[in-house]
Amino acid sequence: MKKLLLATALACSGWLAHAVEMPISAQEALSKLQQADSKVLFIDVRDPVEIMFVGFTDAVHANIPFMLVDRTRWNAEKGVFVVERNPGFVEQVRAALRARGLGDDAEIITLCRSGSDRGEPSAKLLRENGFPNARFVVNGFQGDARKEEPQKGMRTLNGWQNSGLPWSAKLNPAKIYRVDQK
Repeated sequence: MKKLLLATALACSGWLAHAVEMPISAQEALSKLQQADSKVLFIDVRDPVEIMFVGFTDAVHANIPFMLVDRTRWNAEKGVFVVERNPGFVEQVRAALRARGLGDDAEIITLCRSGSDRGEPSAKLLRENGFPNARFVVNGFQGDARKEEPQKGMRTLNGWQNSGLPWSAKLNPAKIYRVDQK
């Protein structure tokens, strides 16, 4: 029994040693994507409605929402629509990997608005489901909000959008998550 436990612990430590660090900067992510032999899947994990109002980078391979807004259900206590985890998220990511000819050990980079609300949790969930190289873009698409006036509260610090990386207010219909084509 002790030998079995030791073998399992060694196997797990070897697997963890090969996993990449979870956080990655927006600039590093773009650099990886631009490599000729890139074996990366880059996904925007925001709800498409949010993307529609905030912006999009066509550098992503696909938009696979980690959380979806259910506009048919209202949370009166919080004064917002109900937001729930996309039940097909893991399988949709797996399908996107296969479409690019990649396996579960490929590097997956997730992008959300800030990096913390959906980017990091989605990367953690992917790691828990057999994708050891899932990562997230630190500071996400929009970056951090300013704490000082005159732009207090505005997301104008760091992140993809504020780093001079390619983005647009227009959505790419071939990449955006669409329920009308499922």
